[in-house]
Amino acid sequence: MLSYRHSFHAGNFADILKHIVLVEILEHLVKKDAPYEYIDTHAGAGLFNLESVYAKKLEEHTNGIGKLKPGDFPELAGYFDVINSYNESGALKLYPGSPSIAKYFLRPQDRAWLCEMHPQDYTSLKQKIGKSKKIRVSCEDGLKGMSALLPPHSRRALVLIDPSYELKNEFEQVFDAVSKAHKKFSTGIYAVWYPVVDRQKVDRLKKKLIASEIKNIQRFELGLSPDSDERGMTSAGLFVINPPWNLFDKMSTLLPRLAQVIGDTNEKCFKCDIIAKE
Repeated sequence: MLSYRHSFHAGNFADILKHIVLVEILEHLVKKDAPYEYIDTHAGAGLFNLESVYAKKLEEHTNGIGKLKPGDFPELAGYFDVINSYNESGALKLYPGSPSIAKYFLRPQDRAWLCEMHPQDYTSLKQKIGKSKKIRVSCEDGLKGMSALLPPHSRRALVLIDPSYELKNEFEQVFDAVSKAHKKFSTGIYAVWYPVVDRQKVDRLKKKLIASEIKNIQRFELGLSPDSDERGMTSAGLFVINPPWNLFDKMSTLLPRLAQVIGDTNEKCFKCDIIAKE
């Protein structure tokens, strides 16, 4: 149940997609002076050393962030600014996980709630994020923990739901949690990450979201290769509920270019569509 360690996968193509979307949403939230709250249900260790034994075992970042050149993607300046803030020497040695990205954008009036069940990653997260009255780190099931945090006092929030999907019924658990959360706080922004290992599970989640009558859902997906039963995760994606108004247009032009750079085949593997209208 708790065998998954993101340290092996930090900076891979799935992280690129997830964190680009995360930065876009956070940049949108900080345009207003009004406070917001960030809730991370599966926060992980927070910051990853790409030269560690874990990262070097699979070296997935070489087929992810290692392929992106800032000069080729000027529209991702905010994303690269966050990465550079954790690499003072200029060389890419540390890759920020979602908690570190969120911390970069937090202002005095904002708050972050980070949940992580893996005991080692929880300890690491507390050490790397540091002591801050703006950030609370808890060792608990984030799908249950987020319900207690909604609706937030600020009435503005981004909820990132990013489980490992190790459990057989985790797709169902994610849908149930999102459905309940949306009923309590329908105006929040929800970013639901998923891996494409079994396309049928993703399709079932999509159909459930549509049937739930939750409005304003967009999907962004990036892949290395077409769906296959012969390898592991070929693509990864996000369902975003209540996305910023400009996110779809930006991702629709960005994803084809990312797919060309990241992909293992000549076929561009990406999806950018509207699952439910406003």
